[in-house]
Amino acid sequence: QAQLVESGGGLVQPGGSLRLSCTASGFPLEYYTIGWFRQAPGKEREGPLCISSSDGNTYYTDSVKGRFTISRDNAKNTVHLQINSLKPEDTAVYYCAADRYKIKTMVLEGPSPGAHWGPGTQVTVSS
Repeated sequence: QAQLVESGGGLVQPGGSLRLSCTASGFPLEYYTIGWFRQAPGKEREGPLCISSSDGNTYYTDSVKGRFTISRDNAKNTVHLQINSLKPEDTAVYYCAADRYKIKTMVLEGPSPGAHWGPGTQVTVSS
C-alpha cells in the first residue's frame, strides 16, 4: 500500500530552523514530483511552497525563496524540507504530495486527483 508520512515538525522559536521529512512506503519517490504545502489555522491550503521533480529540478514560490530548501534522499525514499529563519506566520500543518505531474503543471493546477498525500506534520513558531 502506497503511503506518505511527514515528520520533523514541532515547536520552534522565531528565527529557528526545522527539517521536515516526507518518507514514502510502497512506491519509489525518485520517480515522482514532490511538492510541499501548508495549511494554517482557519486558512486554506497554501502551495505548492516548493517542488522537487524526478529529474532534479526544483521550484520555490517567491515567499519562501532563500529560507526553504527541498532535497531528496533516494536511498531512504525521503524528501526533506529545510526551513530556516522561521517566522510566526510559518505556523501551519505541512503536507507533502507525490505526483506524476511535472513542476509546471503542479504549480498551475495543483496535485492531480491521484496524488499521494501524507497526513501532515505540525510546525509551530512561537516564543
